[in-house]
Amino acid sequence: MLRSLLYSLDARLNYWLGKGRFRYLGGKVRIICPLRITGHNNISLGNQVIINYKTWLAAQPLTGMPDCLLEIGDGSVIGNFNHIYATHSIKIGKNVLTADKVYISDNLHQYIDIHVPVMHQPVIQNRTVAIGDGTWLGENVCVLGAHIGKQSVIGANSVVINDIPDYCVAVGAPAKIIKRYCLKESAWKKTTPDGAFVE
Repeated sequence: MLRSLLYSLDARLNYWLGKGRFRYLGGKVRIICPLRITGHNNISLGNQVIINYKTWLAAQPLTGMPDCLLEIGDGSVIGNFNHIYATHSIKIGKNVLTADKVYISDNLHQYIDIHVPVMHQPVIQNRTVAIGDGTWLGENVCVLGAHIGKQSVIGANSVVINDIPDYCVAVGAPAKIIKRYCLKESAWKKTTPDGAFVE
């Protein structure tokens, strides 16, 4: 009970402290004990977005891109211990749900020079990230420079490096489609990894 009250007070405090700093901050946003928020002026949070415990949000143009935006749409709920880092563009749609320990990034560490530790090599730009409305990302999912369609499900521990269309279930590392909603039959059906229905 006490912890719940403290989290509620912390969320309200973070809302009011951040109100003038974010690019956009919608109504009834809750940010609960964040680990870190970097680049407030490049972050847009829609109405009723919830950012849960110890999540790190960052939007910094470290790769030299002329613009940088991390956008989370209305009603989305970001789980505990998430790490979302944009250097150019990450757009998370409306009513997206992420489980705990999800990592989303549009950039990566360069590792080409074997004589220089990776941590001392530059951050390089990967493809932009977009996650469609109503999608669910399971525990420990990584999304690295990929687009995921609306109303899709990404299974726990999956690594998404290729685009996933609307209405799909994808699992694995790298994530592959195992099921897709058939609009014609109004049913979820098994698929091949490229999304073709299995007869």
